[in-house]
Amino acid sequence: MSARGGWLACVLVAGCSTPTTIRPTPVPAGRPEATIFVTADLRGYLGPCGCSENMRGGISRTAWQLDQARAEGQPVFLVDSGNALFGRASLPDDAVPQQERKARALAQAFKLMKLSVRAHSSLDDTRGGAFRTGLSLPEVADGDAELLGGEALRIGVAAASTPEQLMAAAAKARAAGAELVLGLYHQGLVETSRLGAARTDLGVDLLVVAAADSELAGETSRLLRGEVPVAQVQSKGRSLIRVDVWRGAGPKFTLLRGGPEHDRDLEALDGRIELLRAQVNQPGLGAELKALKEQKLVEVIARRAAVAAEPPPAAAGQKSFAVRFVPIESTLPEQPEVKALMTAYDREVGQLNLAWAKEHGHDCLPAPKGLPEFVGNAPCADCHAEAFPLWNSSKHAHGYATLEQVGKNHHLDCVGCHVTGWQQPGGVCRIDRVEKRQGIGCESCHGPGSIHSNDPTVDNIARGNDPKVCTGCHDTENAPHFNFDTYVSQILGPGHGAKEP
Repeated sequence: MSARGGWLACVLVAGCSTPTTIRPTPVPAGRPEATIFVTADLRGYLGPCGCSENMRGGISRTAWQLDQARAEGQPVFLVDSGNALFGRASLPDDAVPQQERKARALAQAFKLMKLSVRAHSSLDDTRGGAFRTGLSLPEVADGDAELLGGEALRIGVAAASTPEQLMAAAAKARAAGAELVLGLYHQGLVETSRLGAARTDLGVDLLVVAAADSELAGETSRLLRGEVPVAQVQSKGRSLIRVDVWRGAGPKFTLLRGGPEHDRDLEALDGRIELLRAQVNQPGLGAELKALKEQKLVEVIARRAAVAAEPPPAAAGQKSFAVRFVPIESTLPEQPEVKALMTAYDREVGQLNLAWAKEHGHDCLPAPKGLPEFVGNAPCADCHAEAFPLWNSSKHAHGYATLEQVGKNHHLDCVGCHVTGWQQPGGVCRIDRVEKRQGIGCESCHGPGSIHSNDPTVDNIARGNDPKVCTGCHDTENAPHFNFDTYVSQILGPGHGAKEP
């Protein structure tokens, strides 16, 4: 990546406010004097689950992106804004070994990526403050600030949960010599943008939304321009914020703006990328056409990266900074050392979970009297043998095998959608005992069948045509382009829902 890769004032990743009037000066920005990368709301994600193709994310790809920036020559800093170590505020006992091992792997990755400083939020303390501090990561507390850089350019990182904390932390950074101050604000987009739009006395140059309002609220990257610009980055490691800084004269740093044609080009390319993602993941797509779509996706992603790398018009000799969102695309290479960490994690966490299940695991409790429980496919086959040839040829039938192929059949983050009746009466409650429940069986769609198998009627079994049942696993994260009508057509056929000619 050349020095031209240091810009984008506003990338339309999935909805981003853009200015209506832009008057850029014709002076192109040269190599920045410093670059800051910011992660937010990682929520314990080391990488995408892999349920769909071309999914964004992956800490090893993030590490590669940082290496490329450091090769440009300017100082590069990595800042994490919090909510990184865990994805839930509490954990069931069987999830503790995996989630703690994952947090340690993430901490090791941060160290390899030369993390400069991080704030901590509530999800970082899921296993307690002692566990968090035991990871020995450089931290800044709410109301405090950390100074980065040297004589050339000093950057302050202020952490806060209230306006008063933010002002105090920013003042401390300024007193220590910070020229530009980055605020990590532990509130959601609505509250942070309200603050950034109204206040001129905060003492920060850019506010980062350090805690999305909800898990779904972190699905999009946003850049909002107020008195203080506000940036929210796509969660779970799917995108990074990149801030490039140019030192110069003037009382304060100014956020650079791109031209409207540039922003429109990026918006159009983002739309094409999402359309191609959906087409590549379309069920039943022929191999030749799929290969063509995948190649076109690679080309459009590369084109977008080139457009995003075009330098902004900059105020000559003035203090300025540019903000862009960097999607962590599946086409990016992986940094070898961090990739090795992730490989070790995948191998070891399955062993940890299996050992825990053998020592502490328990079978599923029976269903309360009068309620159905899972019985497996065998009773279904007694009456519905004609449906099984189609099911046997489907991806549902081989759902568990797909985990075995990649060594994740003992990963608690994955197994629940690859067996039938996870944590349900008659289903699977321990990963070492999945016999006769492997794959997405009849009851995954039609519901537990014990009552129906004893007394078959149309009233005591679900028809299996409720989209809500499917989206429990085919959700916006794991199957972002899921369409019920398109997908359900792939599991209908002779003996299983096909209409008679």
